[in-house]
Amino acid sequence: MLGTDFSLGSPNWLDLGSPDTGAAAAFYGAVLGWQFVSAGPEAGGYGFFRADGKTVAGLGPLTEEGAKSAWMIHFKADDIQDTVSAVTAGGGTVRTEPMDVMGEGHLAQVTDPQGAEFALWQPGKTAGLEIASAPNTLLWAELHVPDPLAAIAFYEGLFGWRSQDMQAPGMTYRVLSTKDGDQQDASFGGVAPMGGGEAERPRWVPYFHAEDADATAAAATANGGTVLMPAADVPDVGRIAWLADPFGAEFALLKPDPRM
Repeated sequence: MLGTDFSLGSPNWLDLGSPDTGAAAAFYGAVLGWQFVSAGPEAGGYGFFRADGKTVAGLGPLTEEGAKSAWMIHFKADDIQDTVSAVTAGGGTVRTEPMDVMGEGHLAQVTDPQGAEFALWQPGKTAGLEIASAPNTLLWAELHVPDPLAAIAFYEGLFGWRSQDMQAPGMTYRVLSTKDGDQQDASFGGVAPMGGGEAERPRWVPYFHAEDADATAAAATANGGTVLMPAADVPDVGRIAWLADPFGAEFALLKPDPRM
């Protein structure tokens, strides 16, 4: 599962773009127990979600024209310029060129060849999230695309990711691992084929560690969110639910199987 000892291609940051950051902060505070702390007047409304005093995600206003509220997963780049070049060489697109973020690191916003948006973070003073895989923090990153094998080839070209097939009900699920170390220990996410629904689109989805997925889903609906997939047990994985916040940003919950 995810940790904070980031290596090339690790998910090392996560943030939410929202049309109403105050309401979003209130929602995630009620549902996941997070506190929002502003990054200051020079940050353009951006700030940090914290749990037990540690940063678990970021929150800011929508900045891209036509953008819809969504969670954005960032992956560690050792050389962000080279990685951006690899994105375009592999058929992806660059939405925002690399920029320095007040000395904290370098950021770029990109899209893979199938349309899934993600970001790159090259650490400066800020390495990334201060906690992961603990209750109510980022636990897993999942990509949904029409062609999982083509996606894996693209990201392997960027980060050297490895993959391992796992049979799931009705599909083959591909577990992703970073380039180095024991493959199972280095796993951080997976790739699933899109289900073909009209509303479904290629995307990365963050999973948060839920101690009680049913209760957290109920809290989401009580605070204006939507349950997209009710909590259900997945053999050898855990109990999963899919939700959307009041502005449509999708995320998932996972109560891991204790045998994992």
